[in-house]
Amino acid sequence: MCDRIGMEHVNGDGDLASTLSELARSLEDEDTAENTLRGIVHAAVGTIPGAEHAGILTVQRRREVRTSAATDEFVIRVDDAQRETAQGPCVDALFEDRTVRVPNLATEERWPEFAPRAVALGTGSMLSIQLYVADDSLGALNLYSRQAHAFDEGSEFVGQLFGAHAAVAMSAAQKQDQLAQGMATRDLIGQAKGILMERHRLTGDQAFALLVGASQRTNIKLRDVAERLVHSGELVDRQRRS
Repeated sequence: MCDRIGMEHVNGDGDLASTLSELARSLEDEDTAENTLRGIVHAAVGTIPGAEHAGILTVQRRREVRTSAATDEFVIRVDDAQRETAQGPCVDALFEDRTVRVPNLATEERWPEFAPRAVALGTGSMLSIQLYVADDSLGALNLYSRQAHAFDEGSEFVGQLFGAHAAVAMSAAQKQDQLAQGMATRDLIGQAKGILMERHRLTGDQAFALLVGASQRTNIKLRDVAERLVHSGELVDRQRRS
């Protein structure tokens, strides 16, 4: 839905504020965090001047760097180059500067290993905008053009406003996903407790203690212990002893 927001909304008679409001409403309609991220990158291409491709790079626990969403394979290839060289505008946007603009990668000297690889992949210019820093997790929106000097101060201005709306949408979607996962886990544990209560004539507390004990003995997450019991009818520690 978000990819239908186009440049005509921010140029000419268009109103940037109404465009961003429309973006926010569109992202609220997405039903998962994954769809929200996909909506963000496609909307970015239609909204931020100069952007031909877009992606979101995230860092979990300040170690695991991955592309969480991309408009196409081109983005993934350029992101791989940043990840493998540990250099590039997105890396700087994530860990140091909130916004990094690269007018011409062919003459760029800040990233001697990354820049030549990006040029070889067909990248002319880039704009990277930090989206959030939460605990040990970070995220940045990367915008790419095959043309040099595609991004200007106007691109930065629109990009930063866009990023602020996108960050709010990402946070809400992630919380919704976590809530859904938590409810699914509680339901699964409840089913496992019910099996043990009926099988061994236990109270709810006793059944839960049995699940926790199996989790501790096997070093397997409680949710996974419950899932195996529900699907196989056996506690995981009993399976391992057999």
